[in-house]
Amino acid sequence: MLPPGQKARADFPRFGLPPYAKKFPSNTTDRTIVARIDAGPEVEIDLGLTDLPRSERRANFHCVTTWSHVGARWGGVRFVDFYAKYIEPLGDRSAPVTGAVLYAQDGYRTTLILEDLLVEDVMLADSLDGRPLSVEHGAPLRLIAPEHYGYKNVKHLERVDFHAKIPAVKRGVRALLDHPRARVGREERGRWVPGWMLRSLYRSFIERTARNFENAM
Repeated sequence: MLPPGQKARADFPRFGLPPYAKKFPSNTTDRTIVARIDAGPEVEIDLGLTDLPRSERRANFHCVTTWSHVGARWGGVRFVDFYAKYIEPLGDRSAPVTGAVLYAQDGYRTTLILEDLLVEDVMLADSLDGRPLSVEHGAPLRLIAPEHYGYKNVKHLERVDFHAKIPAVKRGVRALLDHPRARVGREERGRWVPGWMLRSLYRSFIERTARNFENAM
């Protein structure tokens, strides 16, 4: 059973907002993440060298534009393990973390609340279907949050800033299209407008967007 409004797609295209079609990561191999809490010191974590346990799981991928890719097999480390080992020791208990801003190498960024990041199946993934991530799918490292639309599953992830109060990172129309949680099961496609009302609009852009991203490769 797919979530409300979603349709299965056999292929798994490179996809995203049109301005990012011709933007690519400068690094496709180094799995280092820069992290900090509010204005605290930065730390660099090389997930290629970490002793965190690796995990593998099958999870469907749901694009907000209503297509889904079913049964992808992701490999990496669980975000909850990453957070417990590297981030919690940096924290200030008087101002607990409530969420994070996630930054991609191509300039994309979004937010997620900590509660959603620490769900068991959220991963920092570096492989797909048994192979290292390709550029199309977020090399060298990406977030996988299966219960959230694809725009929260940040590709080319390079930095995570944790905050006691999550700052606004989108303005205007982009803020409208970026729900704070973007949960697939609740069809939280965007802010202020019911998700089902956006289905037809989003579907009209799927094939053109997929072609643009493919051509940019």
